[in-house]
Amino acid sequence: MRLLVAFAALALIGCAPPAPPAPSLNALAEQYVRASLEMGAHEEGYIDAYYGPPEWKTQAEAHPRTTVQLKAAMDRLQAQVEVAEHAAADPAARRRAHTLGAYIASARFRLDMMDGMRVPFVDEAERLFALRPEIKPLSHYDTVLARIQTLVPGSGDLAERVEALRNRYIVPRARLEAVMNAAINECRRRTLAYIALPQGEHFALTFVNHQSWSAYNYYHGANPSEIQVNTDQPFAINRALGLGCHEGYPGHHVQGIYAEKMYRQNGYAEYSVAPLFSPQGPLNEGGGNYGVDLAFPGQAKLQFEQSTLYPLAGLDPATAPAFDALNDAMKELDGARLTVAQQYLDHQISRDQAIALIQRYQLVSRARAAQSVAFIDHYRSYVINYVSGEDLIRAYANRQGSADAAHWRAYLSIISQPTLPSDLQ
Repeated sequence: MRLLVAFAALALIGCAPPAPPAPSLNALAEQYVRASLEMGAHEEGYIDAYYGPPEWKTQAEAHPRTTVQLKAAMDRLQAQVEVAEHAAADPAARRRAHTLGAYIASARFRLDMMDGMRVPFVDEAERLFALRPEIKPLSHYDTVLARIQTLVPGSGDLAERVEALRNRYIVPRARLEAVMNAAINECRRRTLAYIALPQGEHFALTFVNHQSWSAYNYYHGANPSEIQVNTDQPFAINRALGLGCHEGYPGHHVQGIYAEKMYRQNGYAEYSVAPLFSPQGPLNEGGGNYGVDLAFPGQAKLQFEQSTLYPLAGLDPATAPAFDALNDAMKELDGARLTVAQQYLDHQISRDQAIALIQRYQLVSRARAAQSVAFIDHYRSYVINYVSGEDLIRAYANRQGSADAAHWRAYLSIISQPTLPSDLQ
């Protein structure tokens, strides 16, 4: 009997203990959401939207851990998600785990930023948004400025001439609500031709002041959004469809609906919360910008502006093609904003120099340039999401085919499953 026991003991010594079961992705996702909500208690505005269990938010705000404790929790969570990713047999589960890991890494770095850490602009962007922006020298945009010179009448400072021309296309405040409602409704009509939306989804349009941004979408969960438009600066007619698509359809309103759908139908708790700084940023902001070309391909945007928006605004539709050509050319200057932001945030230029460069390379008034720099002050490398994100999504959609339907399918695939910028490269 003793011999048998000894052999049994030797057998046990020679066998490795069974591996612990891989942690549940659902449980890990819940930990991420709760930690994110606690981060929101440390940084106002960090949580852009939340529609999960109300008690999670109440508990997080009542008893938030310190940033030091949250960092340790995020480190443990990251290690557990990596185990879950390697253990996952299903490709969809692996994709979900890999995406969740990137969200946690972003949140972990944001905690360092909350405690004062600063790194170079491109490194900050990559660590927050999982996308490293391409920063071109400002001289790259000088040829674009030279071409725009030929499109704007008069002589003297180009930014002042462009601003004077833009002022001819300002929507009177009394007509702005009608113009914006018509724009958003047309964006919605065109989106519904390709993307299914739930019954009862809707938006409320409001006008605000004293903000560093030009417009904002607050998705409230259960399918309604509030779209706010900032009227601090005069509103030019070309912005109506841009904001309608970006903030509404197929942009942030639709993105919010599909994120919530992943949460409620798939059980992906990580999509019940939308941190402002996360790898979703390039896809949401870039997708919102790309939504204009998606909904209004070719000449469709100009045609709708001429037929509907210009008359509503009391503007002459015959002048629309010239203004459209100018705005198309100016879009090629979008990347210059990233260069100025990089130089400014990396302390290579002063705030006054940044305002002057924004004036020159974005062709706006000093007041608009100051508002743009105020946005950079507040949101820092977030600015890459609009330009770098749009370029990324457009290139991805174009690789899926040349037909409009192929572009819509590509966009829908991005917003309806866990997706990182690297998935599109």
